[in-house]
Amino acid sequence: MTEVVSVRFRGGSKTYFFDPRGIQVRTGDSVIVQTAQGLEFASCTQGNHEVEDSAIVKPLSAMVRRATENDFRVMEYNRKREREAFHICEGKIADHGLEMKLVNVSVGFDSNKIVFYFTADGRVDFRELVRDLASVFRARIELRQIGVRDEAKMIGGLGICGRPFCCSQFLDGFLPVSIKMAKTQNLSLNPTKISGTCGRLMCCLKYEQNAYEDAARRMPKVESFVQTPDGPGNVKSVELLRELVKVSLDSAPETLKTYRNCEIKVLRNGKGSREGIEIPERTVRFVEEKEEEELIQPVFSTPYYMDSGLEEAPRREKMGMESGDSGKPRHRHRGGRGRRPSRPEGQPQAAQPPKKQGQPPRPPKQQSRGEDRPAGEGKQHRRPPYRNGGRRWNKGGEAPK
Repeated sequence: MTEVVSVRFRGGSKTYFFDPRGIQVRTGDSVIVQTAQGLEFASCTQGNHEVEDSAIVKPLSAMVRRATENDFRVMEYNRKREREAFHICEGKIADHGLEMKLVNVSVGFDSNKIVFYFTADGRVDFRELVRDLASVFRARIELRQIGVRDEAKMIGGLGICGRPFCCSQFLDGFLPVSIKMAKTQNLSLNPTKISGTCGRLMCCLKYEQNAYEDAARRMPKVESFVQTPDGPGNVKSVELLRELVKVSLDSAPETLKTYRNCEIKVLRNGKGSREGIEIPERTVRFVEEKEEEELIQPVFSTPYYMDSGLEEAPRREKMGMESGDSGKPRHRHRGGRGRRPSRPEGQPQAAQPPKKQGQPPRPPKQQSRGEDRPAGEGKQHRRPPYRNGGRRWNKGGEAPK
């Protein structure tokens, strides 16, 4: 076992091992490492850990130090030089009339080397371009031709799934993808649907290929002769992931019935003749076992009373006794004002507010109707309310005729 740190360089998703030389580094720290091209700025993806000796490519390069403030200033200066070099190189390419597309520019940490990445359909003679660039930047110039997949990895973007490109996020290298994978997964062979932004087959076709190949070995082929719980028939279609088979029965060839893979028995795999094939008994139909539902016992809350003598009493009497109403049931007033609370014994009556000086006395209350009133004096017929169906009276107070 060897102690290493895992780092990743800018613009790449592959990790490399370096010797920490006793320096403790955490995930996410920026470090300076020694490479074959000189000092490079990198980001730590995993701190100090041990790996097997067989996973290390010897000799193991060393990590120089953790990045300092001066190192960050150098990186900012190099990014500025990269933007300037990109525009200058594009102008030089146009001046020389070269059929090439500039993709990216990378300036080394020591600023003694500049790498220009470009794409082209064929070979390009860029010797004059290199001389012009070397005279402008006074550094070592390298032009490197890359493919369309590397271009997509450097530039980045969003795929048809809505997520960033896999090659620019986590893939260490490009996976070999073929059109046979699309056929195995029963995908559309339309190039626009199975191709990525780079114009090549999508790398994600490789992710589920092993699962499809394993399912294809266990499932029957199309037009296979099989025995089902309903009788013999031919397979018309197969769903690999769900492991379902659609069979055209000999007894009812017009309709297709769906069976699980465990419900059928393959008598002939693939196309062929039925001569000499013995048809066994019908297979057993698959019955899905349902788990017994556990009965949930109801949880009863603790009673709000603790006196065992109140268990047989009505609920409102319990509530009344709890509130201290000396055993009387508590009634609820439905309308109007509530009763005025009675004044306890021994408590003095509340003092009335003093009257204002010069205020006239309050007139006495009028007697109610029928009290100490002479017979026939001021007697009028009571007007019935409108809501009870009474008739409308005239303005003079006389009833309508």
